[in-house]
Amino acid sequence: MNLQTFPGDGLPMETRPLIAPLEPMTTLRAEYENGSQSFVKQIDWLMGQGWIGIRRTRGDGDCFYRSFAFAYIERMLNAPEPQLAVLKALSVLETTPSVLERVGFQTLVFEDFYEAFVGLIRGVLQPRPDGRLLTIASLLEAFNEPEVSNSVVMYLRLLASAHIKANADNYAGFLLHPETMESMDPESFCNNFVEAFGKEADHVQINALTSMLKVNINVAYLDGHDPNGQVNYVPFQNAPDEDADTEPVHLLYRPGHYDILDRRSEDPIPSLLE
Repeated sequence: MNLQTFPGDGLPMETRPLIAPLEPMTTLRAEYENGSQSFVKQIDWLMGQGWIGIRRTRGDGDCFYRSFAFAYIERMLNAPEPQLAVLKALSVLETTPSVLERVGFQTLVFEDFYEAFVGLIRGVLQPRPDGRLLTIASLLEAFNEPEVSNSVVMYLRLLASAHIKANADNYAGFLLHPETMESMDPESFCNNFVEAFGKEADHVQINALTSMLKVNINVAYLDGHDPNGQVNYVPFQNAPDEDADTEPVHLLYRPGHYDILDRRSEDPIPSLLE
């Protein structure tokens, strides 16, 4: 991670929330004001495009998976038809255990992770053990419980690994050691850089996961490279054609780190009825 371009908020890594409440994009801008002006220009450009909020994720190597999972479920909460969004997600997820088993994962290895992920999604429509439906506030609370949050991360890692192993020929030319750039076989690549906690995700892992879940992601690259301050988006388009109008998951990438982009600058105030 390049600390010159990723100043952070000054908090020790282990004290940062796994997923933080929404905050104005101007707080991120303030971190670069006395440093990289190219980053400031890009942040200004993003705000001009309507991205006025950021939800930060702890930079522990699992930030992509955690950011994606939170935004994926929050998208269902905010969907015009939450029931339809949940049913579509569950219809895909319910096929994934058989894929995991087919590439060699035993049910005992992943069933608790699966239930943690699916349980959160079901909570959008069905009362959770506390008798309440899932809300932004309770989703945030759940993602800051390490047992729940890490279970979701682990299931997403297994999904990405399973897709790579099941489609090895399609990925063969892209499985490179991130440091030596030497080719790796699917088993070694997945064991070391997909299934292992704390290992960052790159294009291969993102494409594999979005292919498994049939979802679109747009990743905005805040890298300071564009002289005009524009931000390049890298789209991962793996949703079926009938879902083309569904809002993608929007993530912000800075060198070595992922956060969530939002068009709001703060979370809604929880209702007294929640």
